[in-house]
Amino acid sequence: VQLQASGGGLVQPGGSLRLSCAASGFTFDHRAIGWFRQAPGKGREWVSCISDGDLRYADSAKGRFTISRDSTKNTVYLQMNSLKPEDTGVYYCAADRRYGSKCEAGPTYDYWGQGTLVTVSS
Repeated sequence: VQLQASGGGLVQPGGSLRLSCAASGFTFDHRAIGWFRQAPGKGREWVSCISDGDLRYADSAKGRFTISRDSTKNTVYLQMNSLKPEDTGVYYCAADRRYGSKCEAGPTYDYWGQGTLVTVSS
């Protein structure tokens, strides 16, 4: 099982990025997928998650970030708008291997991607 996160980069404050998380050897269908981030010198922080019938966001992401899933591509996206310098960090996607799993805000997921770096700076 491999999760490949991509889409990070350097963006100015107020800009947008769309992160992607693609899976191989594993299907995202009917499983919870989460996004986390780790800012320099800080611990890993939950950002958002998606499961059947449920979307959740950390308070820091509400109103600015949107998580979605494309089952045909076995990919989960995190659209990030109105980015702020405090959004800077390495973003990781993670998947729960259990069929029918629900969103969790904690680091309880089974599979993790390698991370993609987002830098918000002028």
